[in-house]
Order: sequence, then C-alpha cells, then structure tokens
Amino acid sequence: MPLAEHLRELRNRLLKAVVAIIVVTVVALIYYKQIAEFLTGPVMDSVGCKKGEPVGSGDPKPCAQITANGLLAPFTIMLKVSLMTGVVISSPVWLYQLWAFLAPGLHNHEKKYALGFVAAGVPLFLAGAWLAYAVLPTTAGALVGLTPEDWTNLFPADEFFDIVTRMVIVFGLAFELPLLLVLLNFGGVITGRRMLGWWRGMVVGITVFAAIATPTGDPLTMSLLAAPIVVLYFGATGICLFNDRRRRRGNPDAGLSDDEASDLDLTPAPVGDIEQVSPTPRPDDPDDPGPTRRNGYDDIT
Repeated sequence: MPLAEHLRELRNRLLKAVVAIIVVTVVALIYYKQIAEFLTGPVMDSVGCKKGEPVGSGDPKPCAQITANGLLAPFTIMLKVSLMTGVVISSPVWLYQLWAFLAPGLHNHEKKYALGFVAAGVPLFLAGAWLAYAVLPTTAGALVGLTPEDWTNLFPADEFFDIVTRMVIVFGLAFELPLLLVLLNFGGVITGRRMLGWWRGMVVGITVFAAIATPTGDPLTMSLLAAPIVVLYFGATGICLFNDRRRRRGNPDAGLSDDEASDLDLTPAPVGDIEQVSPTPRPDDPDDPGPTRRNGYDDIT
C-alpha cells in the first residue's frame, strides 16, 4: 500500500484500540469503589489500622491509613484507577490491533511465530502483574515496619496507586524478557548455547534489576521477583537449544564454521531423454503453425 494507506490503516487501528480502552474505563468508573477496595484490600489487611481507632493507638505494631489529600483528590484518583484498569483489561484488544497492523507485512511462517508470541505475551504480562499484586502486602509490611513507635503512617492515595501501577508494569514487562530472547533466537540473532553461557551474568543482572524495581529492596521481595524470571530464563534457554537442534537437523552445513567451504557433489548425473515439443499455432492466426523449431525447440528456447 502507499504511505497514505498505511497511515490510514494505523489511524483505524489506533482508533479501535482507544475505543476499547475508553469503553473499559467507563465501566471501571461505575465500579470504581470496588476496584479501589480490591487494590488496597490486601495492603490494608496487612498493615491497616483498626477501624474506629486513631492511627497508632492500641496497635502492637506500626499501622497505616490511606488518605485522599485535597478537594479534587478523590476525583483525580478515580480517573487514574479507572484508566489503569482500562489499559490492563483491554490489553488483548489493543495487542490484537497491533498484530493486525503488522501481520500484512509478514510471511506465512513469520505470522505463525508472531501470533504465537502475541498469544504468549498476554499471559506472561498478566502473570507478572498478578505477582506484583501478590507481593504488595509484603512490600508494604516491610516499609511500615521501619516506622518508629511514636510516628504515624498516612498513605496518600495518589502515591499509593502510582506505586501499584509502577510495580504492575515493571513486573509485567520483566516477565516478557524470556519471550524476547526466544524471539531473537527464532530470528537467528542469538543461539541457545550462547544464552546458556550467559547464565551467571543473567542471574546477577536479574537480581540487580529486582533490587532496583522493587520499592523496598528487601531480600524477600527481591527473591519473589527474581526467582520467577530466572526460571523463565532457563526455560527460554531450553526452548532455544531445542530450536537450534531442530535447525541443525534440517541444515547439512550447520556444523561448518563461517570460513569453511561445504563439500560439493561433482558426480556427473545422466541426462534424460529430450521431450519433443510440437509447434503451437498462434492464437491470432490458427493457420500459422507457429515458430520454426529445431530439435523440438523454437528460437526463444
């Protein structure tokens, strides 16, 4: 297609993706209180103060309360939570629109691989998001536990949801790392043997990434993020090794180095009998027998 058609196609795909996000966001606005309680419930069950008591009174350990600071804070927080919900819930729709925009430029085998990667990317992202939601109470408990006894903890709601959003995005994208490595392997960029040789550096790098990505940096939360990514990395390495082995079986020259020539079979092969081709009449003049042929071949052949 010409450039204008590509831009028009991109506009239509973006419009469909935005409409899906808006529709889910509107529905989330209706159920905003239930969604907010779902997001804050585990944290409040872990570190929340008892209802009806002031912060810090009668609690054997430090506790916290979530507050909305400012007159417009409840409204802006409602929009933020609803929009975040719309982006996450509608992710299959806008991922499909991205796939539909890229698919016409791919070959059939590339479409098969790309569709498989898109299908695997959504569950991996959701698994990372769920892990972030699961470790959030542990993270909050570690942070609140640092509070001196005579202090009080008030969680501004907007900052709290910013942390939730960051953790969900970081954990979800971190779970896409093995999928990216498999994609590079299928594209011939890296090999499974090379990935296996990287395992020490990758384990250290994943641990450092987990320490930076988690707000607390405590060993428990770091391990909860780093351990699944390490397991996924070794799983991706196994898939790449299997794919390399399958590729070598179909390539007789796979064992050669880049500067080594392959063996050529120069054994003469017998030539079969030559098929005689009869003259073909011209379509515009049936009486004309066609071009003169010598030994069954015309002037062109």
